[in-house]
Amino acid sequence: MYRRIILIFSIFLSIACIAYGASFTDESGKQFNVQKPYCRMISLYGAHTENLFALGLDKEIIGVSSNEAYPPKALTKPVFSYHDDAEKFMAAKPDLVLIRPMIAASHAQFVEKLEKAGITVVSLQPVGIADMYEYWKNLGLLTGREKEAALMISRFQAALNRIDSMVQGIPQKNRRQVYFEAIHDKMRTFAPDSTAIFVLTKAGGINIAADATQRKNTNIADYGKEKILSRAKDIDVYLAQNGTMNRITEEIIKKESGFKVIKAVESDQVYLIDELLVSRPTTRLLKGIFDIGRILYPRIFTDIVWQEIE
Repeated sequence: MYRRIILIFSIFLSIACIAYGASFTDESGKQFNVQKPYCRMISLYGAHTENLFALGLDKEIIGVSSNEAYPPKALTKPVFSYHDDAEKFMAAKPDLVLIRPMIAASHAQFVEKLEKAGITVVSLQPVGIADMYEYWKNLGLLTGREKEAALMISRFQAALNRIDSMVQGIPQKNRRQVYFEAIHDKMRTFAPDSTAIFVLTKAGGINIAADATQRKNTNIADYGKEKILSRAKDIDVYLAQNGTMNRITEEIIKKESGFKVIKAVESDQVYLIDELLVSRPTTRLLKGIFDIGRILYPRIFTDIVWQEIE
């Protein structure tokens, strides 16, 4: 009997990916019927990587992109790129490669080679918060971490509820109007339903560019200098994401031609925000909310409250 138990247990360990069935459609329009969790994955997008770690995965992640920043453990993983030969991926023997639509569109042959080699390639990138919850669920489905994904969502929403209760006490007339820059040299802001604007409004800010025109199915929106300057006297705070998408400094913004008339520039209310905390669909959006909240309403968004929520 003892030997039989050991044998059964050994078999169980050797087939850690337990069969189950569920389906979803990715950003490329491909439908996937997931019969068992994927166990050897390569992530080519930092948000995928961050979320996989948040779901409790580590050994299952056998490769990441070259643009990783969080968590620190991601930096210890082998690096892969869609610019590499597909053979490099094949040699690593992943069963899943996670990409985003930009890669699927610009490197279709690379994706095709992986798929011909029997590797599942899934393209995911949510636009907006409702999409983000579904995205987290799909990552949980792919990796067998559905319960963890559900818990991640519930904890995130509980933290948002706590923040909502804090912000509700700010009278509408006292709320600060904000222009949130996405790409400085093109004078682009964020789409009204983007994660960045979600972060801003949750922090109690009023998006002054709510009429911005979204660029296709992205988080970015066109606005232009003329429209920014037309609202110059209404902009209490000028925020700009800072990172790969927008390498900017406060000084460059302040010295931009014509920007001296902007109220926020006149009153030295120009601030930079780490783009990874406002643009990536991860639970660290909560930190983005607090970082902006500290700028807008420092008496409400205190370190003590952040420690309670974190």
